[in-house]
Amino acid sequence: MRIGYARVSTADQSLDLQIDALKADGCERIYTEKASGGKDDRIELQRALDTLRPGDIFVVYKLDRLARSTLKLISTLDEIKKRGVEFVSLSDKIDTSTAAGKALFGMLAVFAEFERNVIVERTKAGLAASRARGRSGGRPKTDQRKVAKALKLYDTGTHTVTEITETTGVTKATLYRAIKERQGR
Repeated sequence: MRIGYARVSTADQSLDLQIDALKADGCERIYTEKASGGKDDRIELQRALDTLRPGDIFVVYKLDRLARSTLKLISTLDEIKKRGVEFVSLSDKIDTSTAAGKALFGMLAVFAEFERNVIVERTKAGLAASRARGRSGGRPKTDQRKVAKALKLYDTGTHTVTEITETTGVTKATLYRAIKERQGR
């Protein structure tokens, strides 16, 4: 089965061009979405991916309709490949059922790995530069006196969690974590 996915970023944009192209390509089912490509929780994309079965072909109008970053694109394409599904991008002329399409997919994977490695190198260099200036990385240490005060206020039952966090400066996450630790979980 040919399954199509079309996406535009905003509600005032039209999906017509993409839908027409997907229909012309023979897509039997088309999932549409009006959401930013940067969002990881695109419901219709996930529904489309969940319907894929081995032997299906997943079709998009253009690669950027599927993902904004190279890393996200590769991880999505890798998920599609693991399901035994071929991938087609109409405008980009990519079809993983052909030798050229598979080669292009392999090159994309290489670039994604390169991008990930560059990010890791930059992060390490930034941390080293911070340490050289006497700064240490990580989260600041939690003031245990503030946490103890927050727990006492919590135990009284007369204050909301928001009031406690505003009064003590302890975050909700820290307060809830302290409550769980105290209960032995």
